[in-house]
Amino acid sequence: MLPNLSKLKHTKSGNFFLISGPCVVESEQLCMDVAGAIQILSDKYQIPYIFKASYKKANRTRLDSFTGIGNEKALEVLKKVGQTLQIPTVTDIHETTDAALAAASVDMLQIPAFLCRQTDLLVAAAQTGKCVNIKKGQFLSAAAMRHAINKVRAAGNDNIIATERGTTFGYNDLVVDFRSIPEMQAFEVPVVMDITHSVQQPNQVNGVTGGMHTHIHTLAKAAMAVGVNGIFIETHPDPNTAKSDGANMLKLNKLEALLEKLLKIQEATR
Repeated sequence: MLPNLSKLKHTKSGNFFLISGPCVVESEQLCMDVAGAIQILSDKYQIPYIFKASYKKANRTRLDSFTGIGNEKALEVLKKVGQTLQIPTVTDIHETTDAALAAASVDMLQIPAFLCRQTDLLVAAAQTGKCVNIKKGQFLSAAAMRHAINKVRAAGNDNIIATERGTTFGYNDLVVDFRSIPEMQAFEVPVVMDITHSVQQPNQVNGVTGGMHTHIHTLAKAAMAVGVNGIFIETHPDPNTAKSDGANMLKLNKLEALLEKLLKIQEATR
């Protein structure tokens, strides 16, 4: 199962698809470099690839955290990445007015986990006609995601992805219930495992989200063994200098080794 995106390549390979990029648009150069490097891996391993970066960060813990380079500038960067490299792009939206604005520059709209119950936001995203990726709330069961999915369908859009990204466990940790993957697949949508957000340790006292990036391989391999359709991995050439979510990102030069492992697991489970 794959999303319906006109620029998605390698769709006949039978391989899982990859959503990947830096957490946020920090600069045009960063986005082009990361997207270009992953596109090379996509072509080498025949993995359908969607570039991801947030054009703005609207849910930072602290007021002084980086939120973006400016909405119009960031969306132009995303548009340029898609057009230059001929790859589909995705970004997240937070308000109904964001939907049409972002849809003019990207191929897919992402609903953040915290906002997956927001009816007006889901409907606005659906009405753009773009593919809609709904991230399962940290507070929500997989079974309850049927309602978010049905809101998008009822608005006339059946091009939907559902994404697992961990469930709140105590105050500052997340756990993944891998039963959620087949449970959401039962709603007849491709299901993605958001690896890097699932290793987050949110709401730290210092106001900076932590993360256990050492578990990225563990969760990715487990999701592939369960039969997930796509993998979501935020990556950066130097996560220590990333302006958002650096603690839970995968370093860009380590992505190829992980993809090789995942392809072997997928082949073994076929």
